[in-house]
This record gives sequence, C-alpha cells and structure tokens, in this order.
Amino acid sequence: MVQRNPDKYMAEAFKNDEAKIPVGVSNRHVHLADRDLIALFGDDAKLTNFKGLSQPGQFASEQLITLVGPNGVIEKVRVLGPTRKKTQVEISVSDCFKLGIKAPIRDSGDLKDSAQVTLVGPAGSVTIEEGCIIAARHIHMHHSDAVRYGVQDGDRVTVKVSGPRGVMFYEVLVRVHENYKLEMHIDMDEANAACLRNNDSVEIITN
Repeated sequence: MVQRNPDKYMAEAFKNDEAKIPVGVSNRHVHLADRDLIALFGDDAKLTNFKGLSQPGQFASEQLITLVGPNGVIEKVRVLGPTRKKTQVEISVSDCFKLGIKAPIRDSGDLKDSAQVTLVGPAGSVTIEEGCIIAARHIHMHHSDAVRYGVQDGDRVTVKVSGPRGVMFYEVLVRVHENYKLEMHIDMDEANAACLRNNDSVEIITN
C-alpha cells in the first residue's frame, strides 16, 4: 500500500492539537462464527451483551472460552460480538509462548494459513485449523477523519507515542468505514512496551 504524507493537514492540526488519536488496548479475544458459537455454548446460544465497545455495534459478551495449545491453556477469554462469518482468535506474542503456537501478525480477516488452536466452551470444543492471529496494529477512522488526516483506507502510517517510554509504531494500517470511530488499536504487549493505556493519545507523524 502507498504510505501517504499528510503534511498540509498535519501542520495545521498540530497547532490545534487535533492530530491526537485515542488509543484502545485490545486484550486477547475471540470472534465466533455462528456454528462455532453453537458448538461451544449449545443449540440455542446467543451472545449476550456484557459491555459496549468503542466501535459502534461492537460489544464484549458475557460468554468466555478457554484456548488450548500444545504447551498450555489460557482461560476466561472474552468473546466479542456480533458473530462473524469465520471464527477469528486474536492473541499477543506473549500468549503464543504460553500456548505453544506460532500465530502470524495479520490484518483482521486475513486468516489463510494462520495458526491452529482449540476453543473450549461449556457445551463442547472446536479446533480451528486456521484463524488464530496476532492482530496488526491499526487505526479506525470515519470517512471524515480520513479526509482530515489526508489518508485512505488501506494506507500505512507512522504513529508517534510520547512520554518516558516513547516509541514509533511503523506500518500502522488505516481502516476507514462510515461506522468507525477514531481510535488506534494495539495489543497488550505493544501497550505495555510503550506504557499506554486506554484513552491515551498518540499522533500520526509525517516522514
């Protein structure tokens, strides 16, 4: 993808502090397909909203599952809703060590030849042959945000984290949709490395 350079907007945005992007830290979680939801929780299973998430229409459900790998297990992994066409498990590099699997870093939905893992629920278990990934860091944007930042869906940008453990995050995917709310998503490993918490701010920088 082309990495764009929104110099004109950013110069003005920095003056008004509008370049700041809120951070959402993603812990390990699962998106289930309908058939896997039934296999794990029973024939009449439906995801129950536990807490709404920042992105419109998305929610953390009350349902929890266990992940099982060759070397270990991780319990109480939250299922997010609504259901999807394919089951997707998102974990961190640290989780890979605990489970004993090698999940690739992928954009959401890019599951071909990704890692195998077993999911265990109260009604049964499912082993997915592929679908376990380390989610690539990304920024959700509404179309109006994309115009302001001078980027398009699929672009890759560089993000600066300030503070005592400041870092640069390179190759951050921009995802643009009319239902998205401005927010950068990173996993727990990345957040801990940069001392970031939910609702902290980062900024896109020029090259």
